[in-house]
Amino acid sequence: MASVDPFDDRDGSLWYDGKIVPWRSAETHVLTHGLHYGSCVFEGVRIYNGRIYQLEAHTARLFESARIMGMKIPYTEEEISAATAEACKAQNITDGYIRPVAFRGSEMMAVSAQNTRIHVAVAAWQWPSYFDPKEKLKGIRLEISEWKRPAPDTAPTQAKAAGLYMICTLSKHAAESRGYADALMLDYRGLVAEATGANVFFVKDGALITPIADCFLNGITRKSVIALARARQIPVTERHIELKELEGFSECFITGTAAEVTPVAEIGPYKFAPGAITETLMNDYANEVRRPDPQVKL
Repeated sequence: MASVDPFDDRDGSLWYDGKIVPWRSAETHVLTHGLHYGSCVFEGVRIYNGRIYQLEAHTARLFESARIMGMKIPYTEEEISAATAEACKAQNITDGYIRPVAFRGSEMMAVSAQNTRIHVAVAAWQWPSYFDPKEKLKGIRLEISEWKRPAPDTAPTQAKAAGLYMICTLSKHAAESRGYADALMLDYRGLVAEATGANVFFVKDGALITPIADCFLNGITRKSVIALARARQIPVTERHIELKELEGFSECFITGTAAEVTPVAEIGPYKFAPGAITETLMNDYANEVRRPDPQVKL
């Protein structure tokens, strides 16, 4: 999504390696290992009405991603959660998006990089709807990507690692160039996987069906929506889904920190009608993230 202001040239401050620093001075050298070799993990977090949603879960996943990537973050989870709140305070953000990131530094420039420093930063900024609000209400259009999610024995698929998003950017750019909002990605077996930055759900006969997250992230929003559905006694099945099955599904929506719950009207040749279950879970999720009893309050 295009931004009005470049992300390196903004007013305010962010948290970088243990302290709040001026936004424009948070610089990293061009020979940083994370830039050249993808040794970088990150999170996408939302703050609503001063409440950071699922902060502890996001921080825990950042640390787990780092562990998978062989990176030891030089702070505790409690310190990074506190830094996340501090970054929001520094920017006076009560409704927006937060990006914690950890990456290898510039001490070594080779595939082998055991002696690099692990840097950590947290930035927060205002965040509008990920998709155009009018388009979102009627359901967005997805094309089917040519790229596939890799097998778990070929890439660290359970880490939220920067390198895994290369094919997401390629897929989304291709989709947008043809008038779509996003793309559906299949997995290495040709089964339905996810969108470029969100998990996918389908509705059939009053029940939810979603792919098993065995080669892509089991999203935090995905887990929240499954819990909300079960609280309403809506059956939820996690299973492998063949592409041809989409013809028999009545509703479809995607979930993610950025996307929240977004109805889908079309995936390639397959059509869906955003209906009662999608609308219910869309509203339930909106209420959940904005409920007044905060986990973390600035």
